Amino acid sequence: MEKKGDLQKNNTTFVVQKEIVMQKKKEGYGFLIKWLIVLGYLIILNGLFILVFQWTKTDPVSKLNDNWQACLLMVNFCYCFSVQLIPIWIYKPIIYADKVVQRSFSLVTIYSVLLIACLFFLYLDSSDFPVRLIIYYYIGLFLLFPLWRFYVRELLKKYRRYGRNYKRIIIVGAGKNGLTLHEEIKKDMAYGFQISGFFDDNLALKQSLPNYLGKTDEVEDFVLKHHIDEIYCTLPNSQDNKIVRLLNFAEKHMIRFYLIPEFSRYVKRHLTLENIESLPVLAVRSEPLQTIHNQFIKRTFDIVLSFLFLCSLFPFVYIVMGTMIKLSSPGPVFFKQKRTGLYGKDFYCYKFRSMRKNKDANEKQAIQNDPRITKIGRFLRRSNMDELPQFFNVLKGDMSIVGPRPHMLKHTEIYSTIIDKYMVRHLIKPGITGWAQINGYRGETRFLEQMETRVRYDVWYLENWTFFLDLKIICVTILNMFRGEKNAC
Repeated sequence: MEKKGDLQKNNTTFVVQKEIVMQKKKEGYGFLIKWLIVLGYLIILNGLFILVFQWTKTDPVSKLNDNWQACLLMVNFCYCFSVQLIPIWIYKPIIYADKVVQRSFSLVTIYSVLLIACLFFLYLDSSDFPVRLIIYYYIGLFLLFPLWRFYVRELLKKYRRYGRNYKRIIIVGAGKNGLTLHEEIKKDMAYGFQISGFFDDNLALKQSLPNYLGKTDEVEDFVLKHHIDEIYCTLPNSQDNKIVRLLNFAEKHMIRFYLIPEFSRYVKRHLTLENIESLPVLAVRSEPLQTIHNQFIKRTFDIVLSFLFLCSLFPFVYIVMGTMIKLSSPGPVFFKQKRTGLYGKDFYCYKFRSMRKNKDANEKQAIQNDPRITKIGRFLRRSNMDELPQFFNVLKGDMSIVGPRPHMLKHTEIYSTIIDKYMVRHLIKPGITGWAQINGYRGETRFLEQMETRVRYDVWYLENWTFFLDLKIICVTILNMFRGEKNAC
């Protein structure tokens, strides 16, 4: 017969082996994900370079023909350097498409600048610099890098749905925040979280919780026994002694600790953490356009695009539309009206005149089938072409190409008193087109809910601005100009 000690030893060995198997299943081949992305990038870089090189071989690139091996070495060296500046993110559970495109654009641009600099060094005494090769190579990389990243992301989601490569987490605190967190994570398990359960000192919650694991003083033993990766703490501030104890425990055992503050129950937005010396300060909203480099990018884009449009297409548009406006009804070609701009300051907003002259122009909003609108005016409104003179406002600095639409002074006076956060939309310059407009919220606002939704879209744009978001809004607006807008009036 087996001795009792041997039996206990065998049981212990079995438990340890079981935990090792579970740990391997949990981790899967997660350590290979980053290498898979890097390998894909390297294949794209080298394969595309060889392909474009063969395609542009008819160009006078004789020096490149003699040194193509050195150029291929530069291709890989420049990538290794660039990826240190724009690292690959694989630890974030959710990455939105526009962020992937933005980071890919940044990586490809930095990489291309470095590669051009290296090639210039190689071609220092040569007049046959391979311009066409670089242009095609850059465009190809910009298209292929995001596509590869999206493909890997979908593969990873599918892999996680089979129960591999996940993080095991617990939630400490079963209040409203804890339950909300549980619901949000459970929406899509493909993002790589597996919730073991809840810890809370209120035993009355034991029957109502999805998976009650014990009281807060049992957390440490459970975490060590079950190889928990992350602890999410939703305890109220009044239990700071428990929070500090769990935080110290997590740091001691190299477990990531996340604290969900009490005010998240009533502050439902992205917060920005700043510091005044060693004191953390939370800003109630993120404002990307408060940074100098983002302001520079947006203003430079506004100036360049406005100047090019006003000097090229606008004179032709003005002659054609101006003639038709004059023939449709007496009055000026342009209509100017005071609107609310940046920080609530008034400015004159220019438009092609789409109405007959009337005394209610500054008080009454245009409505569907408005008798004041001329035939050409209806076409201008449906195609958004009545807004084209606002490129002058952009050039002057009163407006941006993309931003919240400026409202009449009367509307600002009314809605600022009845809509929460209405004035927040004036923290950035108004735009010719905007996020609310391409989502269908333009034209007449018959009901208060319509204006509230429009304001919500404007505030979202303020908090989530990216250069690529502006490009997306401009592209959709141009598309809508040809399709026509059913909400325009």
